[in-house]
Amino acid sequence: MKPENMSQREQIAYVGLTLAQQLAHQTATNAGWYKDPHTGETIKRNFGEVVALMHSELSEALEADRKGLMDDKLPHRDGREVEFADCIIRILDTAAALGLDVAGAVIEKNRFNRERADHKLAARAAGGKRY
Repeated sequence: MKPENMSQREQIAYVGLTLAQQLAHQTATNAGWYKDPHTGETIKRNFGEVVALMHSELSEALEADRKGLMDDKLPHRDGREVEFADCIIRILDTAAALGLDVAGAVIEKNRFNRERADHKLAARAAGGKRY
């Protein structure tokens, strides 16, 4: 989705997400996550491994919620929000490394979700999506 096809709020969100993606990837790159620790050569990270790390951040958010924990590294912050942030950072970093337009996809998917029948209150009251 191109920014010129977005509302003003969508454009602002797009720019913010794009900048956050660039920031996350630059931080990870500077920390050496895209270098072989033994040779210093540039590497392509294993997608499955990185997705598993994203899962682990969500599991840590669940544990923080279950135990009512504040974060251990940012003790003034709720553990859930920090673990969500860690997951988002991992997602944005990986998306940048793969050249994915996650910002555009978020805007487009959110727009789609606003119109989905199964996301309406009536559909949810009738049973909606269950697990």
